[in-house]
Amino acid sequence: MTTRRLLLGLFLVVVGLAVGLLLARWLWPVSPVEGSRPIVAVSPPPETVVLGRQDGYEEPLPQMPQLDAMDNLFQTVARRVTPTVVFIRVETNGGGGERFAPFQREPFRRSAGSGVVVSTEGYVLTNHHVIDDADRIQVLFDDGREFDAQLVGSDPSTDLAVIRLADYDLDAPVPVIALGDSDEVEVGQWVLAVGNPFRLRSTVTAGIVSALGRQVDIIADTFRIEDFIQTDAAINPGNSGGALVNLRGELVGIATAIATESGSYEGYGFAVPSNLAVRVAQDLIATGEVQRGYLGVEIRPVTEADALDVGLDRIAGVFISGVARGGAADQAGLKRGDVLTSIDGRPLDAPNQFQSQIARRRPGDTIALGVWRRGRTLDLDVRLFGRDDAAFQAWMSDLGEDRAIAPPQLPEGHPELPDGHPPLPEGHPDIAPPPDAMPTPLALGDWGVEVRDLTSRERDLFNVSGGAFVTDLEEGGAAALGGLPVGSVITSIELEDGRPRRIRSAEDAAQGLALAELGNGEALLEVRRPDGTVAFYDLVLGEI
Repeated sequence: MTTRRLLLGLFLVVVGLAVGLLLARWLWPVSPVEGSRPIVAVSPPPETVVLGRQDGYEEPLPQMPQLDAMDNLFQTVARRVTPTVVFIRVETNGGGGERFAPFQREPFRRSAGSGVVVSTEGYVLTNHHVIDDADRIQVLFDDGREFDAQLVGSDPSTDLAVIRLADYDLDAPVPVIALGDSDEVEVGQWVLAVGNPFRLRSTVTAGIVSALGRQVDIIADTFRIEDFIQTDAAINPGNSGGALVNLRGELVGIATAIATESGSYEGYGFAVPSNLAVRVAQDLIATGEVQRGYLGVEIRPVTEADALDVGLDRIAGVFISGVARGGAADQAGLKRGDVLTSIDGRPLDAPNQFQSQIARRRPGDTIALGVWRRGRTLDLDVRLFGRDDAAFQAWMSDLGEDRAIAPPQLPEGHPELPDGHPPLPEGHPDIAPPPDAMPTPLALGDWGVEVRDLTSRERDLFNVSGGAFVTDLEEGGAAALGGLPVGSVITSIELEDGRPRRIRSAEDAAQGLALAELGNGEALLEVRRPDGTVAFYDLVLGEI
């Protein structure tokens, strides 16, 4: 009986173990092998993660409503101005590429810039260099509208141009920018630049006005007018022709150039003042060209020596180094050696300021000049003349600009000379010497100086149309005693009658000094030095 119970117990234990193993394999499967049941993975519950501080800071920043207001103001100005600034795409076929590769004509060139809508009639103000040589101009608006445009007129002297939208529907007017008074702009005030740098459309940058009245010699024109507003608002390639606005959203400048060694923004941008830009645009829209008045003077900055010489108590104003015979200044009584101190009551401290003010006037306009003449102040009213006046044409001829304006003439046999064109006489000034020919020096023994004609490279280097290059001096001669430097260029000689004689060549210098020798033996030489500055040297014949 006992043995039977023991066997039954062992049987039940074995059966229980077998059943338990079967249940365990079904409930908790092991690693899968061929023919086995797949594993079921059980994921843990997701973890809740809180981002950022929920309790704030122990010392919260104080509320600054002024900064909030400034932030809102910048946003408002950007919203108002951005729709009025357009992206300009320019396509040039053929000849335009010659500016970049003079020996290889490019079949196609595409460039881009910016422009500002200044009229509901579809007129857009931009830079001359943006649309120069364009065969096709396209204008793209911030709202997606796109137009072809036609050139209305261009002014290289200020690097400004006006284009007009083609196929433009006046019933769907384009947004127009508000105009500001650039004469009220002050150094340190906030400005925004709006344009399309690197083809990044509708870009807004902010900065302050860094300086006023900047001249940076960027505009490539004989009568360039540079009176730039300088700003540290980021201006890059593609911003050209875009808007510089104040915090009222008013146009105060047209972004034109940057000062850079890398080709991109380095902290200095320049804009044409809006008052000058609007004046140019009005003329271009009305007549296709700028009607500009001229005073008829040559000017330069006042130096410390000038101030001492004429009795000024400080270095200020603009020095008159030449007066056009019969011109507006001559008729009003201005003389060589006068210092212009103001125009229409506005003080003058630099030649480019004066040029900018004159550039806003038209032929026939009368201006009020403040003049300092060796210890006394004069107030003169001057009526400006225009390009068509005989006095202006004579002045241009004296300056040598007639050859710059007229198309170049070529000697007989030149491959570009038209058939049947009469040959020019030997020695004609338009027949240039071979590029490797150096002009022969001319010794002016009585004055102790040797001069020669300028090479074409030297004319470019000194930025003059002519003159006499000083190659050597005789020790103890009149030129050496007068301080005339070797390597400089004589551009005019003033004789005892007080009238400057324009010097275009070594022969002109020889004739001028010969006349001085026949007179009182004194000559005042105007000279362009190698560093680009203008100086005067008083030579006295026979002085020991």
